[in-house]
Amino acid sequence: MLVLQLVLVGLLVGGGAALAYLDAAQATDDKAAEEVVSVAATLADSPGVRDALAAPEPSAELQPFAERVRADTGVDFITIMNRDGIRYTHPNPALIGRRFIGNTGPALRGTLFTETYTGTLGPSVRAVAPVFDDDRSVVGLVAVGITVESISKELSERLPPVLAVAGGVLVVGVAGSYLVSARLRRQTRGVGPAELSRMFEYYEAILHSVREGLVLVGRDGHVVLCNDAARELLGLPDDVDTVRGKPVGKLGLAPGLVSTFVSSEPASDELHVTDTRVLLVNTMPVRSRDRMGNVVTLRDHTELQSLTGELDTVRGFAESLRSQAHESANRLHAVVSLVELGKVEQAVEFATAELETAQQLTDRVVGAVAEPVLAALLLGKSSEASERGVELVLTEDTAMQDTAPHIDPRDLVTIVGNLVDNAVDAAIETAGERTPRVTVTVCSDEHELLLRVADTGPGIADDAASDIFRRGWSTKPGGGETGRGLGLALVGQAVRRHGGTVEVTNDPGAVFTVRIPLR
Repeated sequence: MLVLQLVLVGLLVGGGAALAYLDAAQATDDKAAEEVVSVAATLADSPGVRDALAAPEPSAELQPFAERVRADTGVDFITIMNRDGIRYTHPNPALIGRRFIGNTGPALRGTLFTETYTGTLGPSVRAVAPVFDDDRSVVGLVAVGITVESISKELSERLPPVLAVAGGVLVVGVAGSYLVSARLRRQTRGVGPAELSRMFEYYEAILHSVREGLVLVGRDGHVVLCNDAARELLGLPDDVDTVRGKPVGKLGLAPGLVSTFVSSEPASDELHVTDTRVLLVNTMPVRSRDRMGNVVTLRDHTELQSLTGELDTVRGFAESLRSQAHESANRLHAVVSLVELGKVEQAVEFATAELETAQQLTDRVVGAVAEPVLAALLLGKSSEASERGVELVLTEDTAMQDTAPHIDPRDLVTIVGNLVDNAVDAAIETAGERTPRVTVTVCSDEHELLLRVADTGPGIADDAASDIFRRGWSTKPGGGETGRGLGLALVGQAVRRHGGTVEVTNDPGAVFTVRIPLR
């Protein structure tokens, strides 16, 4: 690059010097032409010249006069002649009386003209002017010239300053090129352009092929880099130019994500819920002499969170089965003891009553809810609620068709499971004031699925209705971005993903009504 810069500077300086020389040469020629025209016109208009041409011996008067003028003006020759071109004056007196060498036609016709012609003194720039009498007739000619040798000598006197300036510019250009190259080497740590290009291509390929999202946020809060995975996870446009250089706050992200992206403090494995995904966010400020910005990495936690929810559901089923097994063992011992005591009728009545109650609940749920995963969830939640002293009731108008072609069963588990869990917790809070109870309604037709969960808890404050689906919101201790408050955020995400709505009211406890269109 240094050689390239030096060659470029050399070409520019050489071209500039050549242009300056040509300009000086043209200026010198123009000056010489103007000078000879001025002297020739002045002499041709001089009354003394006109009178001397009419005298018997014109040379006697004109030769001294022409030589004085030539010495005063610095021209190389002044030749005054008659119409036939016979000289009356010349710097070389031996040539007086001989014919003028050059063109005189335009001057004989009354026109002053200039030309470059080779005469007795060599090539010269000359002007030939006509001398008029009182009747405007041409009675003589005046030729004034400056030799090309004199012009070249004057031009050569102008050349050293031009070369000096060109040399100075060349030195400054070379020094500047060297300093620029040295600074560039420091900035690139000695890596050449070709290697830089290859490194850039490798880094671009790596950044845009990794599965983790990567976002570089500048100190001013603008996006410096955003790879393909990050744009997909954040739901941003595929066009890089629409994202790069844009403020983070104008990307349409949730306020919690925006504050994490631009925060000067590092963040580790923060959980954020967007409209369609659960993201695990890590940020690390990049510092040199001062803070340069943040490196943000994003991982998709959606599938893991879904599996965790399913695991919690299965764990709940297992706990319910374990408790039921324990309870069944107690009942079996009671039945065996009644038989041993000879109370056979009481033993049969006790056993069939328990079986009838359990079977009624199972038949009620399975008969009303065609979705097997949701039916199993409701049975498990009913047993879990019963253990905690809460009555879980499935309303009479529950009638749900199989929605598997339209809604992922895992989303139903997320929505109903979290709403029921929160309702049970809320109902237990007021167990001393009223009977804790949770009412669940599940119904659907060909157009819409309706899920309603109501509890006998304290309800939702009016000023909190707009925040309950925000990540970290919770009425329980430990809420915050890294504590509780994930369940309702996941509910809101699942509902939005299917284009549904959630309505929150108090009657008198909290009532959550979810409507999802079946398309």
